[in-house]
Formats: sequence, structure tokens, C-alpha cells
Amino acid sequence: MSHHPHQDESTTPASAPPHYDLILVGGGMVGATLARACAGKGLRIALIETRAPQRHWPAGEIDLRVSALNRASQRILGRLGVWSRILALGASPYRQMCVWDGVGGGTLRFDAAALGEPDLGHIVENRVIQLALWEALERCPDVTLWCPAAIAELTHTPSGSHLLLTDGRALSGRLLIAADGRDSLIRQLVGIETEGWEYDQRAIVATVQPSQWHQETAWQRFLPTGPVALLPLANGHCSIVWSATEARAAELLAMTDADFAAALTEATESRLGPLELRSPRAAIALRLQHAKQYVLPGLALVGDAAHAVHPLAGQGVNLGLLDAAALVDAIDRALAHGRDLGGLWALRHYERARRGDNLVMLTAMDLLKRLFSNALPPLAGARSLGLTLTDHLAPLKQVFMMHALGLRGDLPRLTRVGH
Repeated sequence: MSHHPHQDESTTPASAPPHYDLILVGGGMVGATLARACAGKGLRIALIETRAPQRHWPAGEIDLRVSALNRASQRILGRLGVWSRILALGASPYRQMCVWDGVGGGTLRFDAAALGEPDLGHIVENRVIQLALWEALERCPDVTLWCPAAIAELTHTPSGSHLLLTDGRALSGRLLIAADGRDSLIRQLVGIETEGWEYDQRAIVATVQPSQWHQETAWQRFLPTGPVALLPLANGHCSIVWSATEARAAELLAMTDADFAAALTEATESRLGPLELRSPRAAIALRLQHAKQYVLPGLALVGDAAHAVHPLAGQGVNLGLLDAAALVDAIDRALAHGRDLGGLWALRHYERARRGDNLVMLTAMDLLKRLFSNALPPLAGARSLGLTLTDHLAPLKQVFMMHALGLRGDLPRLTRVGH
């Protein structure tokens, strides 16, 4: 994708393409959060997105793609003025979490009440989060939404980027931010490498109706072929994420609805009684991926463009929103000190704040996946003992719960109350 000069320079209009302080590529949950968080700072912001979010859907219909937003994410979205809209569009709180081992039988329960918290988080459809943010962006005079738009060519230099879109329009900017997902085109075009591996697993997502009340509890059972989770929805249904080996996933996807529901009921040990399938099934290939660097002069990666994690705990979007909040901190610091927005002085603050943290989370998820996908009896026994011991050790459990809520460590300013 090299840069081709126009052949007919004589007929090209002399006006230069519009120039922005920030160009965000990707208007999904993380990109839209970042654009909204940077609004009102006196910056010219462009957001490039291939398709506008879905505006309407039938009442009662639940999207297959949901996220488990923790308290830190809720605070970020609250500070940006979109949390009330998310609640109005539909969010399902979960107050407890029950994790148990499919082989050894050990159990760990988290209860929000033990921390004096109203809940542990909310299950929210991805489209709800994106729409609430998008509506807010449409009210921001300093944000220009380039949508639908796709990138044909990128010329990136330390002093800025020039983008040519597939429809012939062009724009340039000082700081280019890639929020374009795990197969990030921007990351590829600037040559940032990633490390990681494909898991021999797929996550099957669907909506089911349990015959018993879900108790506003997130249920997760670890099986040798991968974890299965039932996430409670406000209408009494559950959203499921069933990670299974390629071979097992192929079997599950080929089953009739009734057979799949029976297999799922068995996999969850009938915790909520017989389950009934209420939607189509979709499958997502799983991988662990981490960018070797998050920043270059004039460029930053956020969200899945920087890291893809096993969806074991639905943490992906929480990590991405923390990236967005940390990058805002770095931009604020540059503005406060009169420094260059795209310079490494500012961007390294962001990379230092997030790369180590994300690596810990990626590694933890990977270790959990490996630990629990092993059916060896000694390991299964130790694992179950570990779950049960943790369940009985209040201080250790508190640490895990604060971690689950996202309220630990040195957090970005947007996650703090009263700042």
C-alpha cells in the first residue's frame, strides 16, 4: 500500500486535506470512548469508522455479542456522560459470581455484598455501549465522524500521518490512534509486530432461557475442553460463552438446537435446570496476541489492536477502556506541559501505564486456560483445592474481587471517583 502521487497534478484542487490533532481509526467501544474522552480539550478530532452503529432493534432482542463491564469501566462511561443512556438501552447487573471446576468440583463464589458493593458489574450488549457513545459523539462539535469510510493508503512519519480513503477523500493528523481491532490494518501498515498464538479453541455465543432463575449470578464452569459461562440478562435469559476445542466446537455447532441445549445443560451440570436455546449460535476463533510495542512517534495502539485476550472472564473490553483512559491521561499531560501530542515523551507514559498491566492479564488468562483445560487427576485435585481454599480465605478473596471490579493498582483518572 505505497503512496502514489496523483497523475494529473494540474487538475488537483490546491486546497490541502483537513488536518486534525487526533485521528482515531475504529469507532467501536474503545475508539468511541477515547474520542468522547478527548472532546472538549480544544483538539480537532477525526473518527474513521467503516459502518455506523445499529440504531434500532426489536424490543426484547438480545445481541449475541455482550461484554461484562466492571466497575472501572462503568466509572469511565459515567464520567463521559453515557452510563445513564446505557442503562436506559439495557444493562443487566450481576451480583454474584460462581466458578467451579468440571473435573475436581472445587467452587469459588464472589458476592458483591461482601465488599459493600451493589453489584460486581453489568452484562451489556456491545451494540448498546457503542450506540450510547456514538450518540454522545454526534453532540461533540470538535469531533468529525468520517463514516462510512475505509483506508486505502497510509503515509506515516514521526511528524504525522496522511490518510487516503477508498472514496478518494484525504485527511492528515498529528497523532494517529489505532482502535481498529485485533486484525488492525493500521498496526500492519506501520509494521508493529505481535507475539502470541492461536488457541485451538472457538468461543460459541448464544442466548438461552434457563428453567430456573439465574439469581443475577455469572456462572462459569471449567471443563477440560474449555470454560463455559452463563451470564445473567435482565429478562431472565442468559448469554452464553462456551469455549471449546476446534473439534468439540465443530460438534456443538453441527448439533440441532435441542441437542445443543441438552449438551449445554449437561456442561453446566443443570445449575439452572434444563436450558432452552433462544437464538442462533455464532463462533469466534480465539487467540492470544500482544503488540510488541504500543507506540511509535505520532502513533498509538489501543484495545484489541494492542492486545487480544482469551474471553475467559469477559475482560477484553475492560482492558481496552483502561487503555483509552490511560491514553487520555498521557494526552492531558502533554497539553498541560505544552509538549507535542504525538511525541514519545507523552506516548511512553501511556505505554508504561498499560503494557505491563495488560501482559499480566493476558498471562493470567492464558495460565488459567492451561491450568483448567488439563484433566490430569493431581492437577484437577490441586486446582479444586485452590478454588475452595480461596473461597474460604476472606482477604485473598477480597483481592480477587477488587481485581474483578477493576479497582486496583494505579488507575487512570477517569476511573476515580470525585476527580
